[in-house]
Amino acid sequence: MMKYFAFLFCVVLFSSCDFFTMKEKEINTSEVVASVNTGKLFKKDLVNVLPKNISSVDSLVLVKSYIQNWAIKRLLLEKAKNNISLESLNQIDNLVKDYKESLLINNFKEQLVKQQLDTVISEEELAEYYMLNKENFKLNEELVKIRYLHVDKNIKDKKDILKLFKSDDISDLEKLEKQELSFKSHQFNDSVWTQLDNILLKLPFSKEILLKKTKFIEKQDSIGLYLVAINDVLERNSIAPLSYITPTIEQMILHKRKIELLREIEKIIVKDATQNNNFKIY
Repeated sequence: MMKYFAFLFCVVLFSSCDFFTMKEKEINTSEVVASVNTGKLFKKDLVNVLPKNISSVDSLVLVKSYIQNWAIKRLLLEKAKNNISLESLNQIDNLVKDYKESLLINNFKEQLVKQQLDTVISEEELAEYYMLNKENFKLNEELVKIRYLHVDKNIKDKKDILKLFKSDDISDLEKLEKQELSFKSHQFNDSVWTQLDNILLKLPFSKEILLKKTKFIEKQDSIGLYLVAINDVLERNSIAPLSYITPTIEQMILHKRKIELLREIEKIIVKDATQNNNFKIY
């Protein structure tokens, strides 16, 4: 075996040198560079192995490695074929056949789904699905509707910023948003539900504090000044609000439609085959 690989690398060395200049010299790409029993590796098989703009040294290393791996694979395959029982070989053939058939069928189904699946979901359908399945949508995390602002502790116009942040006037929040480039981080829309764990990564407050509704919290440390207002809270195991769970419900509705569509397609295929005498039960 070692003598075989020594011979193989000699072949690789000389062949690889020619390979680097084969475009210029127009060497025939059908030339054999290695062989294992009846299996052959051609220069044309190496064309796509090398990336562009690679050095000659790196090319030689890459080609040697490729041929080595190719030879090992071929040798192992030959050994495997010679040491497998007919029963095991038949099992493998059946597995390959089943896998190929499954790939073809699934590809066909996916194409049909893309063409025929209705992906439009109305607000009424979302609301109806939510009401019928509310108990299945319990939260496994805490949610908050929060407004927060993180600024430098020495920021100018601190009083003005505090006043704007505490205000419930939309125009005041818009004034704050215009200054967002001077903020370290912020979230002013407290009408949307946000996972509390994500907020805890950004603010130096305990979970207990942020789970309490409060109009205003202020905290300062060496990093900066933090302003927080908690509009609403949902504890773990509460029913998830529709606005938060909407993307999940949409996926569930589409999945249900997909299953129903595929079942209908299967019925039509069987019916057509039966009517055309392509499907018979004896």
